[in-house]
Amino acid sequence: MPLRRLGRTDLSIAPIVLGGNVFGWTADKKASFAVLDRFLDAGLNAIDTADVYSSWAPGNSGGESETIMGEWMKARGNRNRVIVITKVGSPMGKGKEGLKAPYIAEAVEASLKRLGIDVIDLYLSHWPDMATPIEETLGAYQRLIQQGKIRWCGASNLSAKLLEAALQASKTKNLPRYEVLQPEYNLADRHEFEGGLADLCEREQVGVITYFSLAKGFLSGKYRSEADLSKSARGEGVKAYLNPRGFRILDALDAVAARHKATPAEVALAWAMARPGVTAPIASATSIEQVDSLARSTELKLTAADMEALNAASAP
Repeated sequence: MPLRRLGRTDLSIAPIVLGGNVFGWTADKKASFAVLDRFLDAGLNAIDTADVYSSWAPGNSGGESETIMGEWMKARGNRNRVIVITKVGSPMGKGKEGLKAPYIAEAVEASLKRLGIDVIDLYLSHWPDMATPIEETLGAYQRLIQQGKIRWCGASNLSAKLLEAALQASKTKNLPRYEVLQPEYNLADRHEFEGGLADLCEREQVGVITYFSLAKGFLSGKYRSEADLSKSARGEGVKAYLNPRGFRILDALDAVAARHKATPAEVALAWAMARPGVTAPIASATSIEQVDSLARSTELKLTAADMEALNAASAP
């Protein structure tokens, strides 16, 4: 599996990242272990989670995904083969959220304990915290890097303006910088990343791993009418894509997929991998069959005509 360097870090990742949001939610421990085993066996190596995953599931309080990942790494003895990405800042209970330095210091310990590891490879600010100066947050990450608790820091959900401000603060205050950005980006959601944000990441050599890379499952092609929304726990989030543009995108995916004897999801992920500035898309899986599909997407080489057809159908 050819690896890609993640921005300016020393982390090299496969062209697709496994999303851990389903662990402890739509994938129980046994299913999660099977998915994780198959993922690693396929030559893939980076797994993305967050402290808050999967607090939204009934009976959960957050930390379930990290705990399952930690139990899996301990059971398999494979920590040295896995790039661990997790996040801080989302609500984890009363007074437990945001990016203030004391809270980051507390949250990282909880994540390390759940994951059962000594150091997190990439630690991301999950959401902007407008109540906390960016210098305070970056200073907290600097201490964690010095203490050997995280290797690199990055951010998710930043606008071009906020990322630029963070990079500038790093430069002027001699603080670690956000080396990786995790934006929402896929064939159906292009406008927020393309343009200023993508240009900034390329110019500053910021690595990019995209989330919702299959538009909450819409780009898999299994949701083609409102009647299909009940097919999974995530179905309701797809309703907004059921419009003329969404159907155009599905038609284009179907056509390209037929030419390559691939699935629409594999084509959508291959498109993301081939986009300027993108290091790797994130996609989750709840079965070994879905992991095999993710692996196949890394081998799919789209032609210039394929890319042009997909870009035209999905033009914002």
